[in-house]
Amino acid sequence: MNTLNFLVIGKNQEILETLKRIIENNEGWKAEIESDENACYDYIKENQVDIVLLSSGLDEEFENDIKIFCTNLDKDVKVIDHYGGGSGLLKNEVYSLFPNLQP
Repeated sequence: MNTLNFLVIGKNQEILETLKRIIENNEGWKAEIESDENACYDYIKENQVDIVLLSSGLDEEFENDIKIFCTNLDKDVKVIDHYGGGSGLLKNEVYSLFPNLQP
């Protein structure tokens, strides 16, 4: 895997932009951010997404629905519930899903 593609979903634009910057500080990690819950489904279907990162402000029903949606796809999309904790925690969450990426 050369590039790890993230879709970061949340309601706080400032937090989304911060997460995008943190993710893209890692070599080979790319992030798109989205606050429109309905647009996420099409984005995931139409683009290469390795990780859906759930940020703050989302309701529980959407979080459950997007997890089920990702599980039912023909591609291997992982979902991370991420509600803060800094870049170290984020890296650990990613490396737990992709241990082969650990430096």
